[in-house]
Amino acid sequence: MNIIFIILIFGIIISFHEFGHFIVAKLCGVGVTEFAIGMGPKIASFKKKETRYSLRLLPIGGFCMMVGEDEEVDAENSFSKKPVWMRMLVVLAGPVFNFILALVFSIVLIHFTGCDPAILHQVVEGSPAAEAGIEEGDKILAINGGRIYNYRELLIHMQLTGGKEPVELRMQKPDKSIYTVTVIPRKNVNGEYKIGVSGGYVKSEGVMTDLKYAGLELRYWMKATVVSIKMLFTGGVKSGDIMGPVGVGGAINDVIEEVKEESATKKEAVINVLLNLLNWCILLSVNLGIMNLLPIPALDGGRLLFLIVEAIRRKRIPQDKEAIVNMIGFVLLLCLMVVVFFNDIRNVFFK
Repeated sequence: MNIIFIILIFGIIISFHEFGHFIVAKLCGVGVTEFAIGMGPKIASFKKKETRYSLRLLPIGGFCMMVGEDEEVDAENSFSKKPVWMRMLVVLAGPVFNFILALVFSIVLIHFTGCDPAILHQVVEGSPAAEAGIEEGDKILAINGGRIYNYRELLIHMQLTGGKEPVELRMQKPDKSIYTVTVIPRKNVNGEYKIGVSGGYVKSEGVMTDLKYAGLELRYWMKATVVSIKMLFTGGVKSGDIMGPVGVGGAINDVIEEVKEESATKKEAVINVLLNLLNWCILLSVNLGIMNLLPIPALDGGRLLFLIVEAIRRKRIPQDKEAIVNMIGFVLLLCLMVVVFFNDIRNVFFK
């Protein structure tokens, strides 16, 4: 059952990404030869006008095959014949739909679990935070000049920096007065650097709160994803920390089993598992959206880069040259996927 859940999560996220390309292509008058949910052999299909709609055996994604997507086609509904701004919209639609899906899931998640505003629930007596004048009920507005909204943003900052460096916090009192302090983290008995504060989740106060904090939830995961990508290049992330589908599947499986053990009743276990899966859907959907926007050939971001160059030059890059670059990018991505796959196998089964 856990494996089915994990496969469905990947299938839903990737299919919705492809649905974004599909619906915007249709709106822009681009012909779609096939829109498929799933991969592999066809289970069922039907054709309506120019498009074949297929359900395929393996629920691990989907695809949207457009007329003139990878070659020059002299037809009115060809992707290659559409204005550059229309082609940009079609390319952007996949990642944007991932963000829309994450936002919808965030609204549902926050409605049931609440939100974590950057308001301090506790300040440990004698801690660096207390010595700096921070009190329970104060709200963190910014960390080292960077605006924050969720308490988790403080946690991720401490985790990514190791917590050793002084932290400048812009704070707000319950009476709305604002002050700024610098807190120097202190090592605790476990050898971890802490400033001595804690936050937590509060119950949602209605639809407007759901919408507000759903937007902030989306912002949080987008920020966390961008920071993680930066750390790949700055050395903050080791190769062993990178996870592909197998590693993510193993992590989701561990979370499901842990939630089952901690739940008092079967009903509570089902609810908690679904909410945790929803959280994973948000994380993975945002990751897929941002990764696809990277200016790498064979990804949506690489195609978008070509379109931006075309818009600036007012002249299209020859499609054969673009195809060669995309093929090189595709091969490199396949090599990376192989490395990540074996890294996943090692981490999941041999640790």
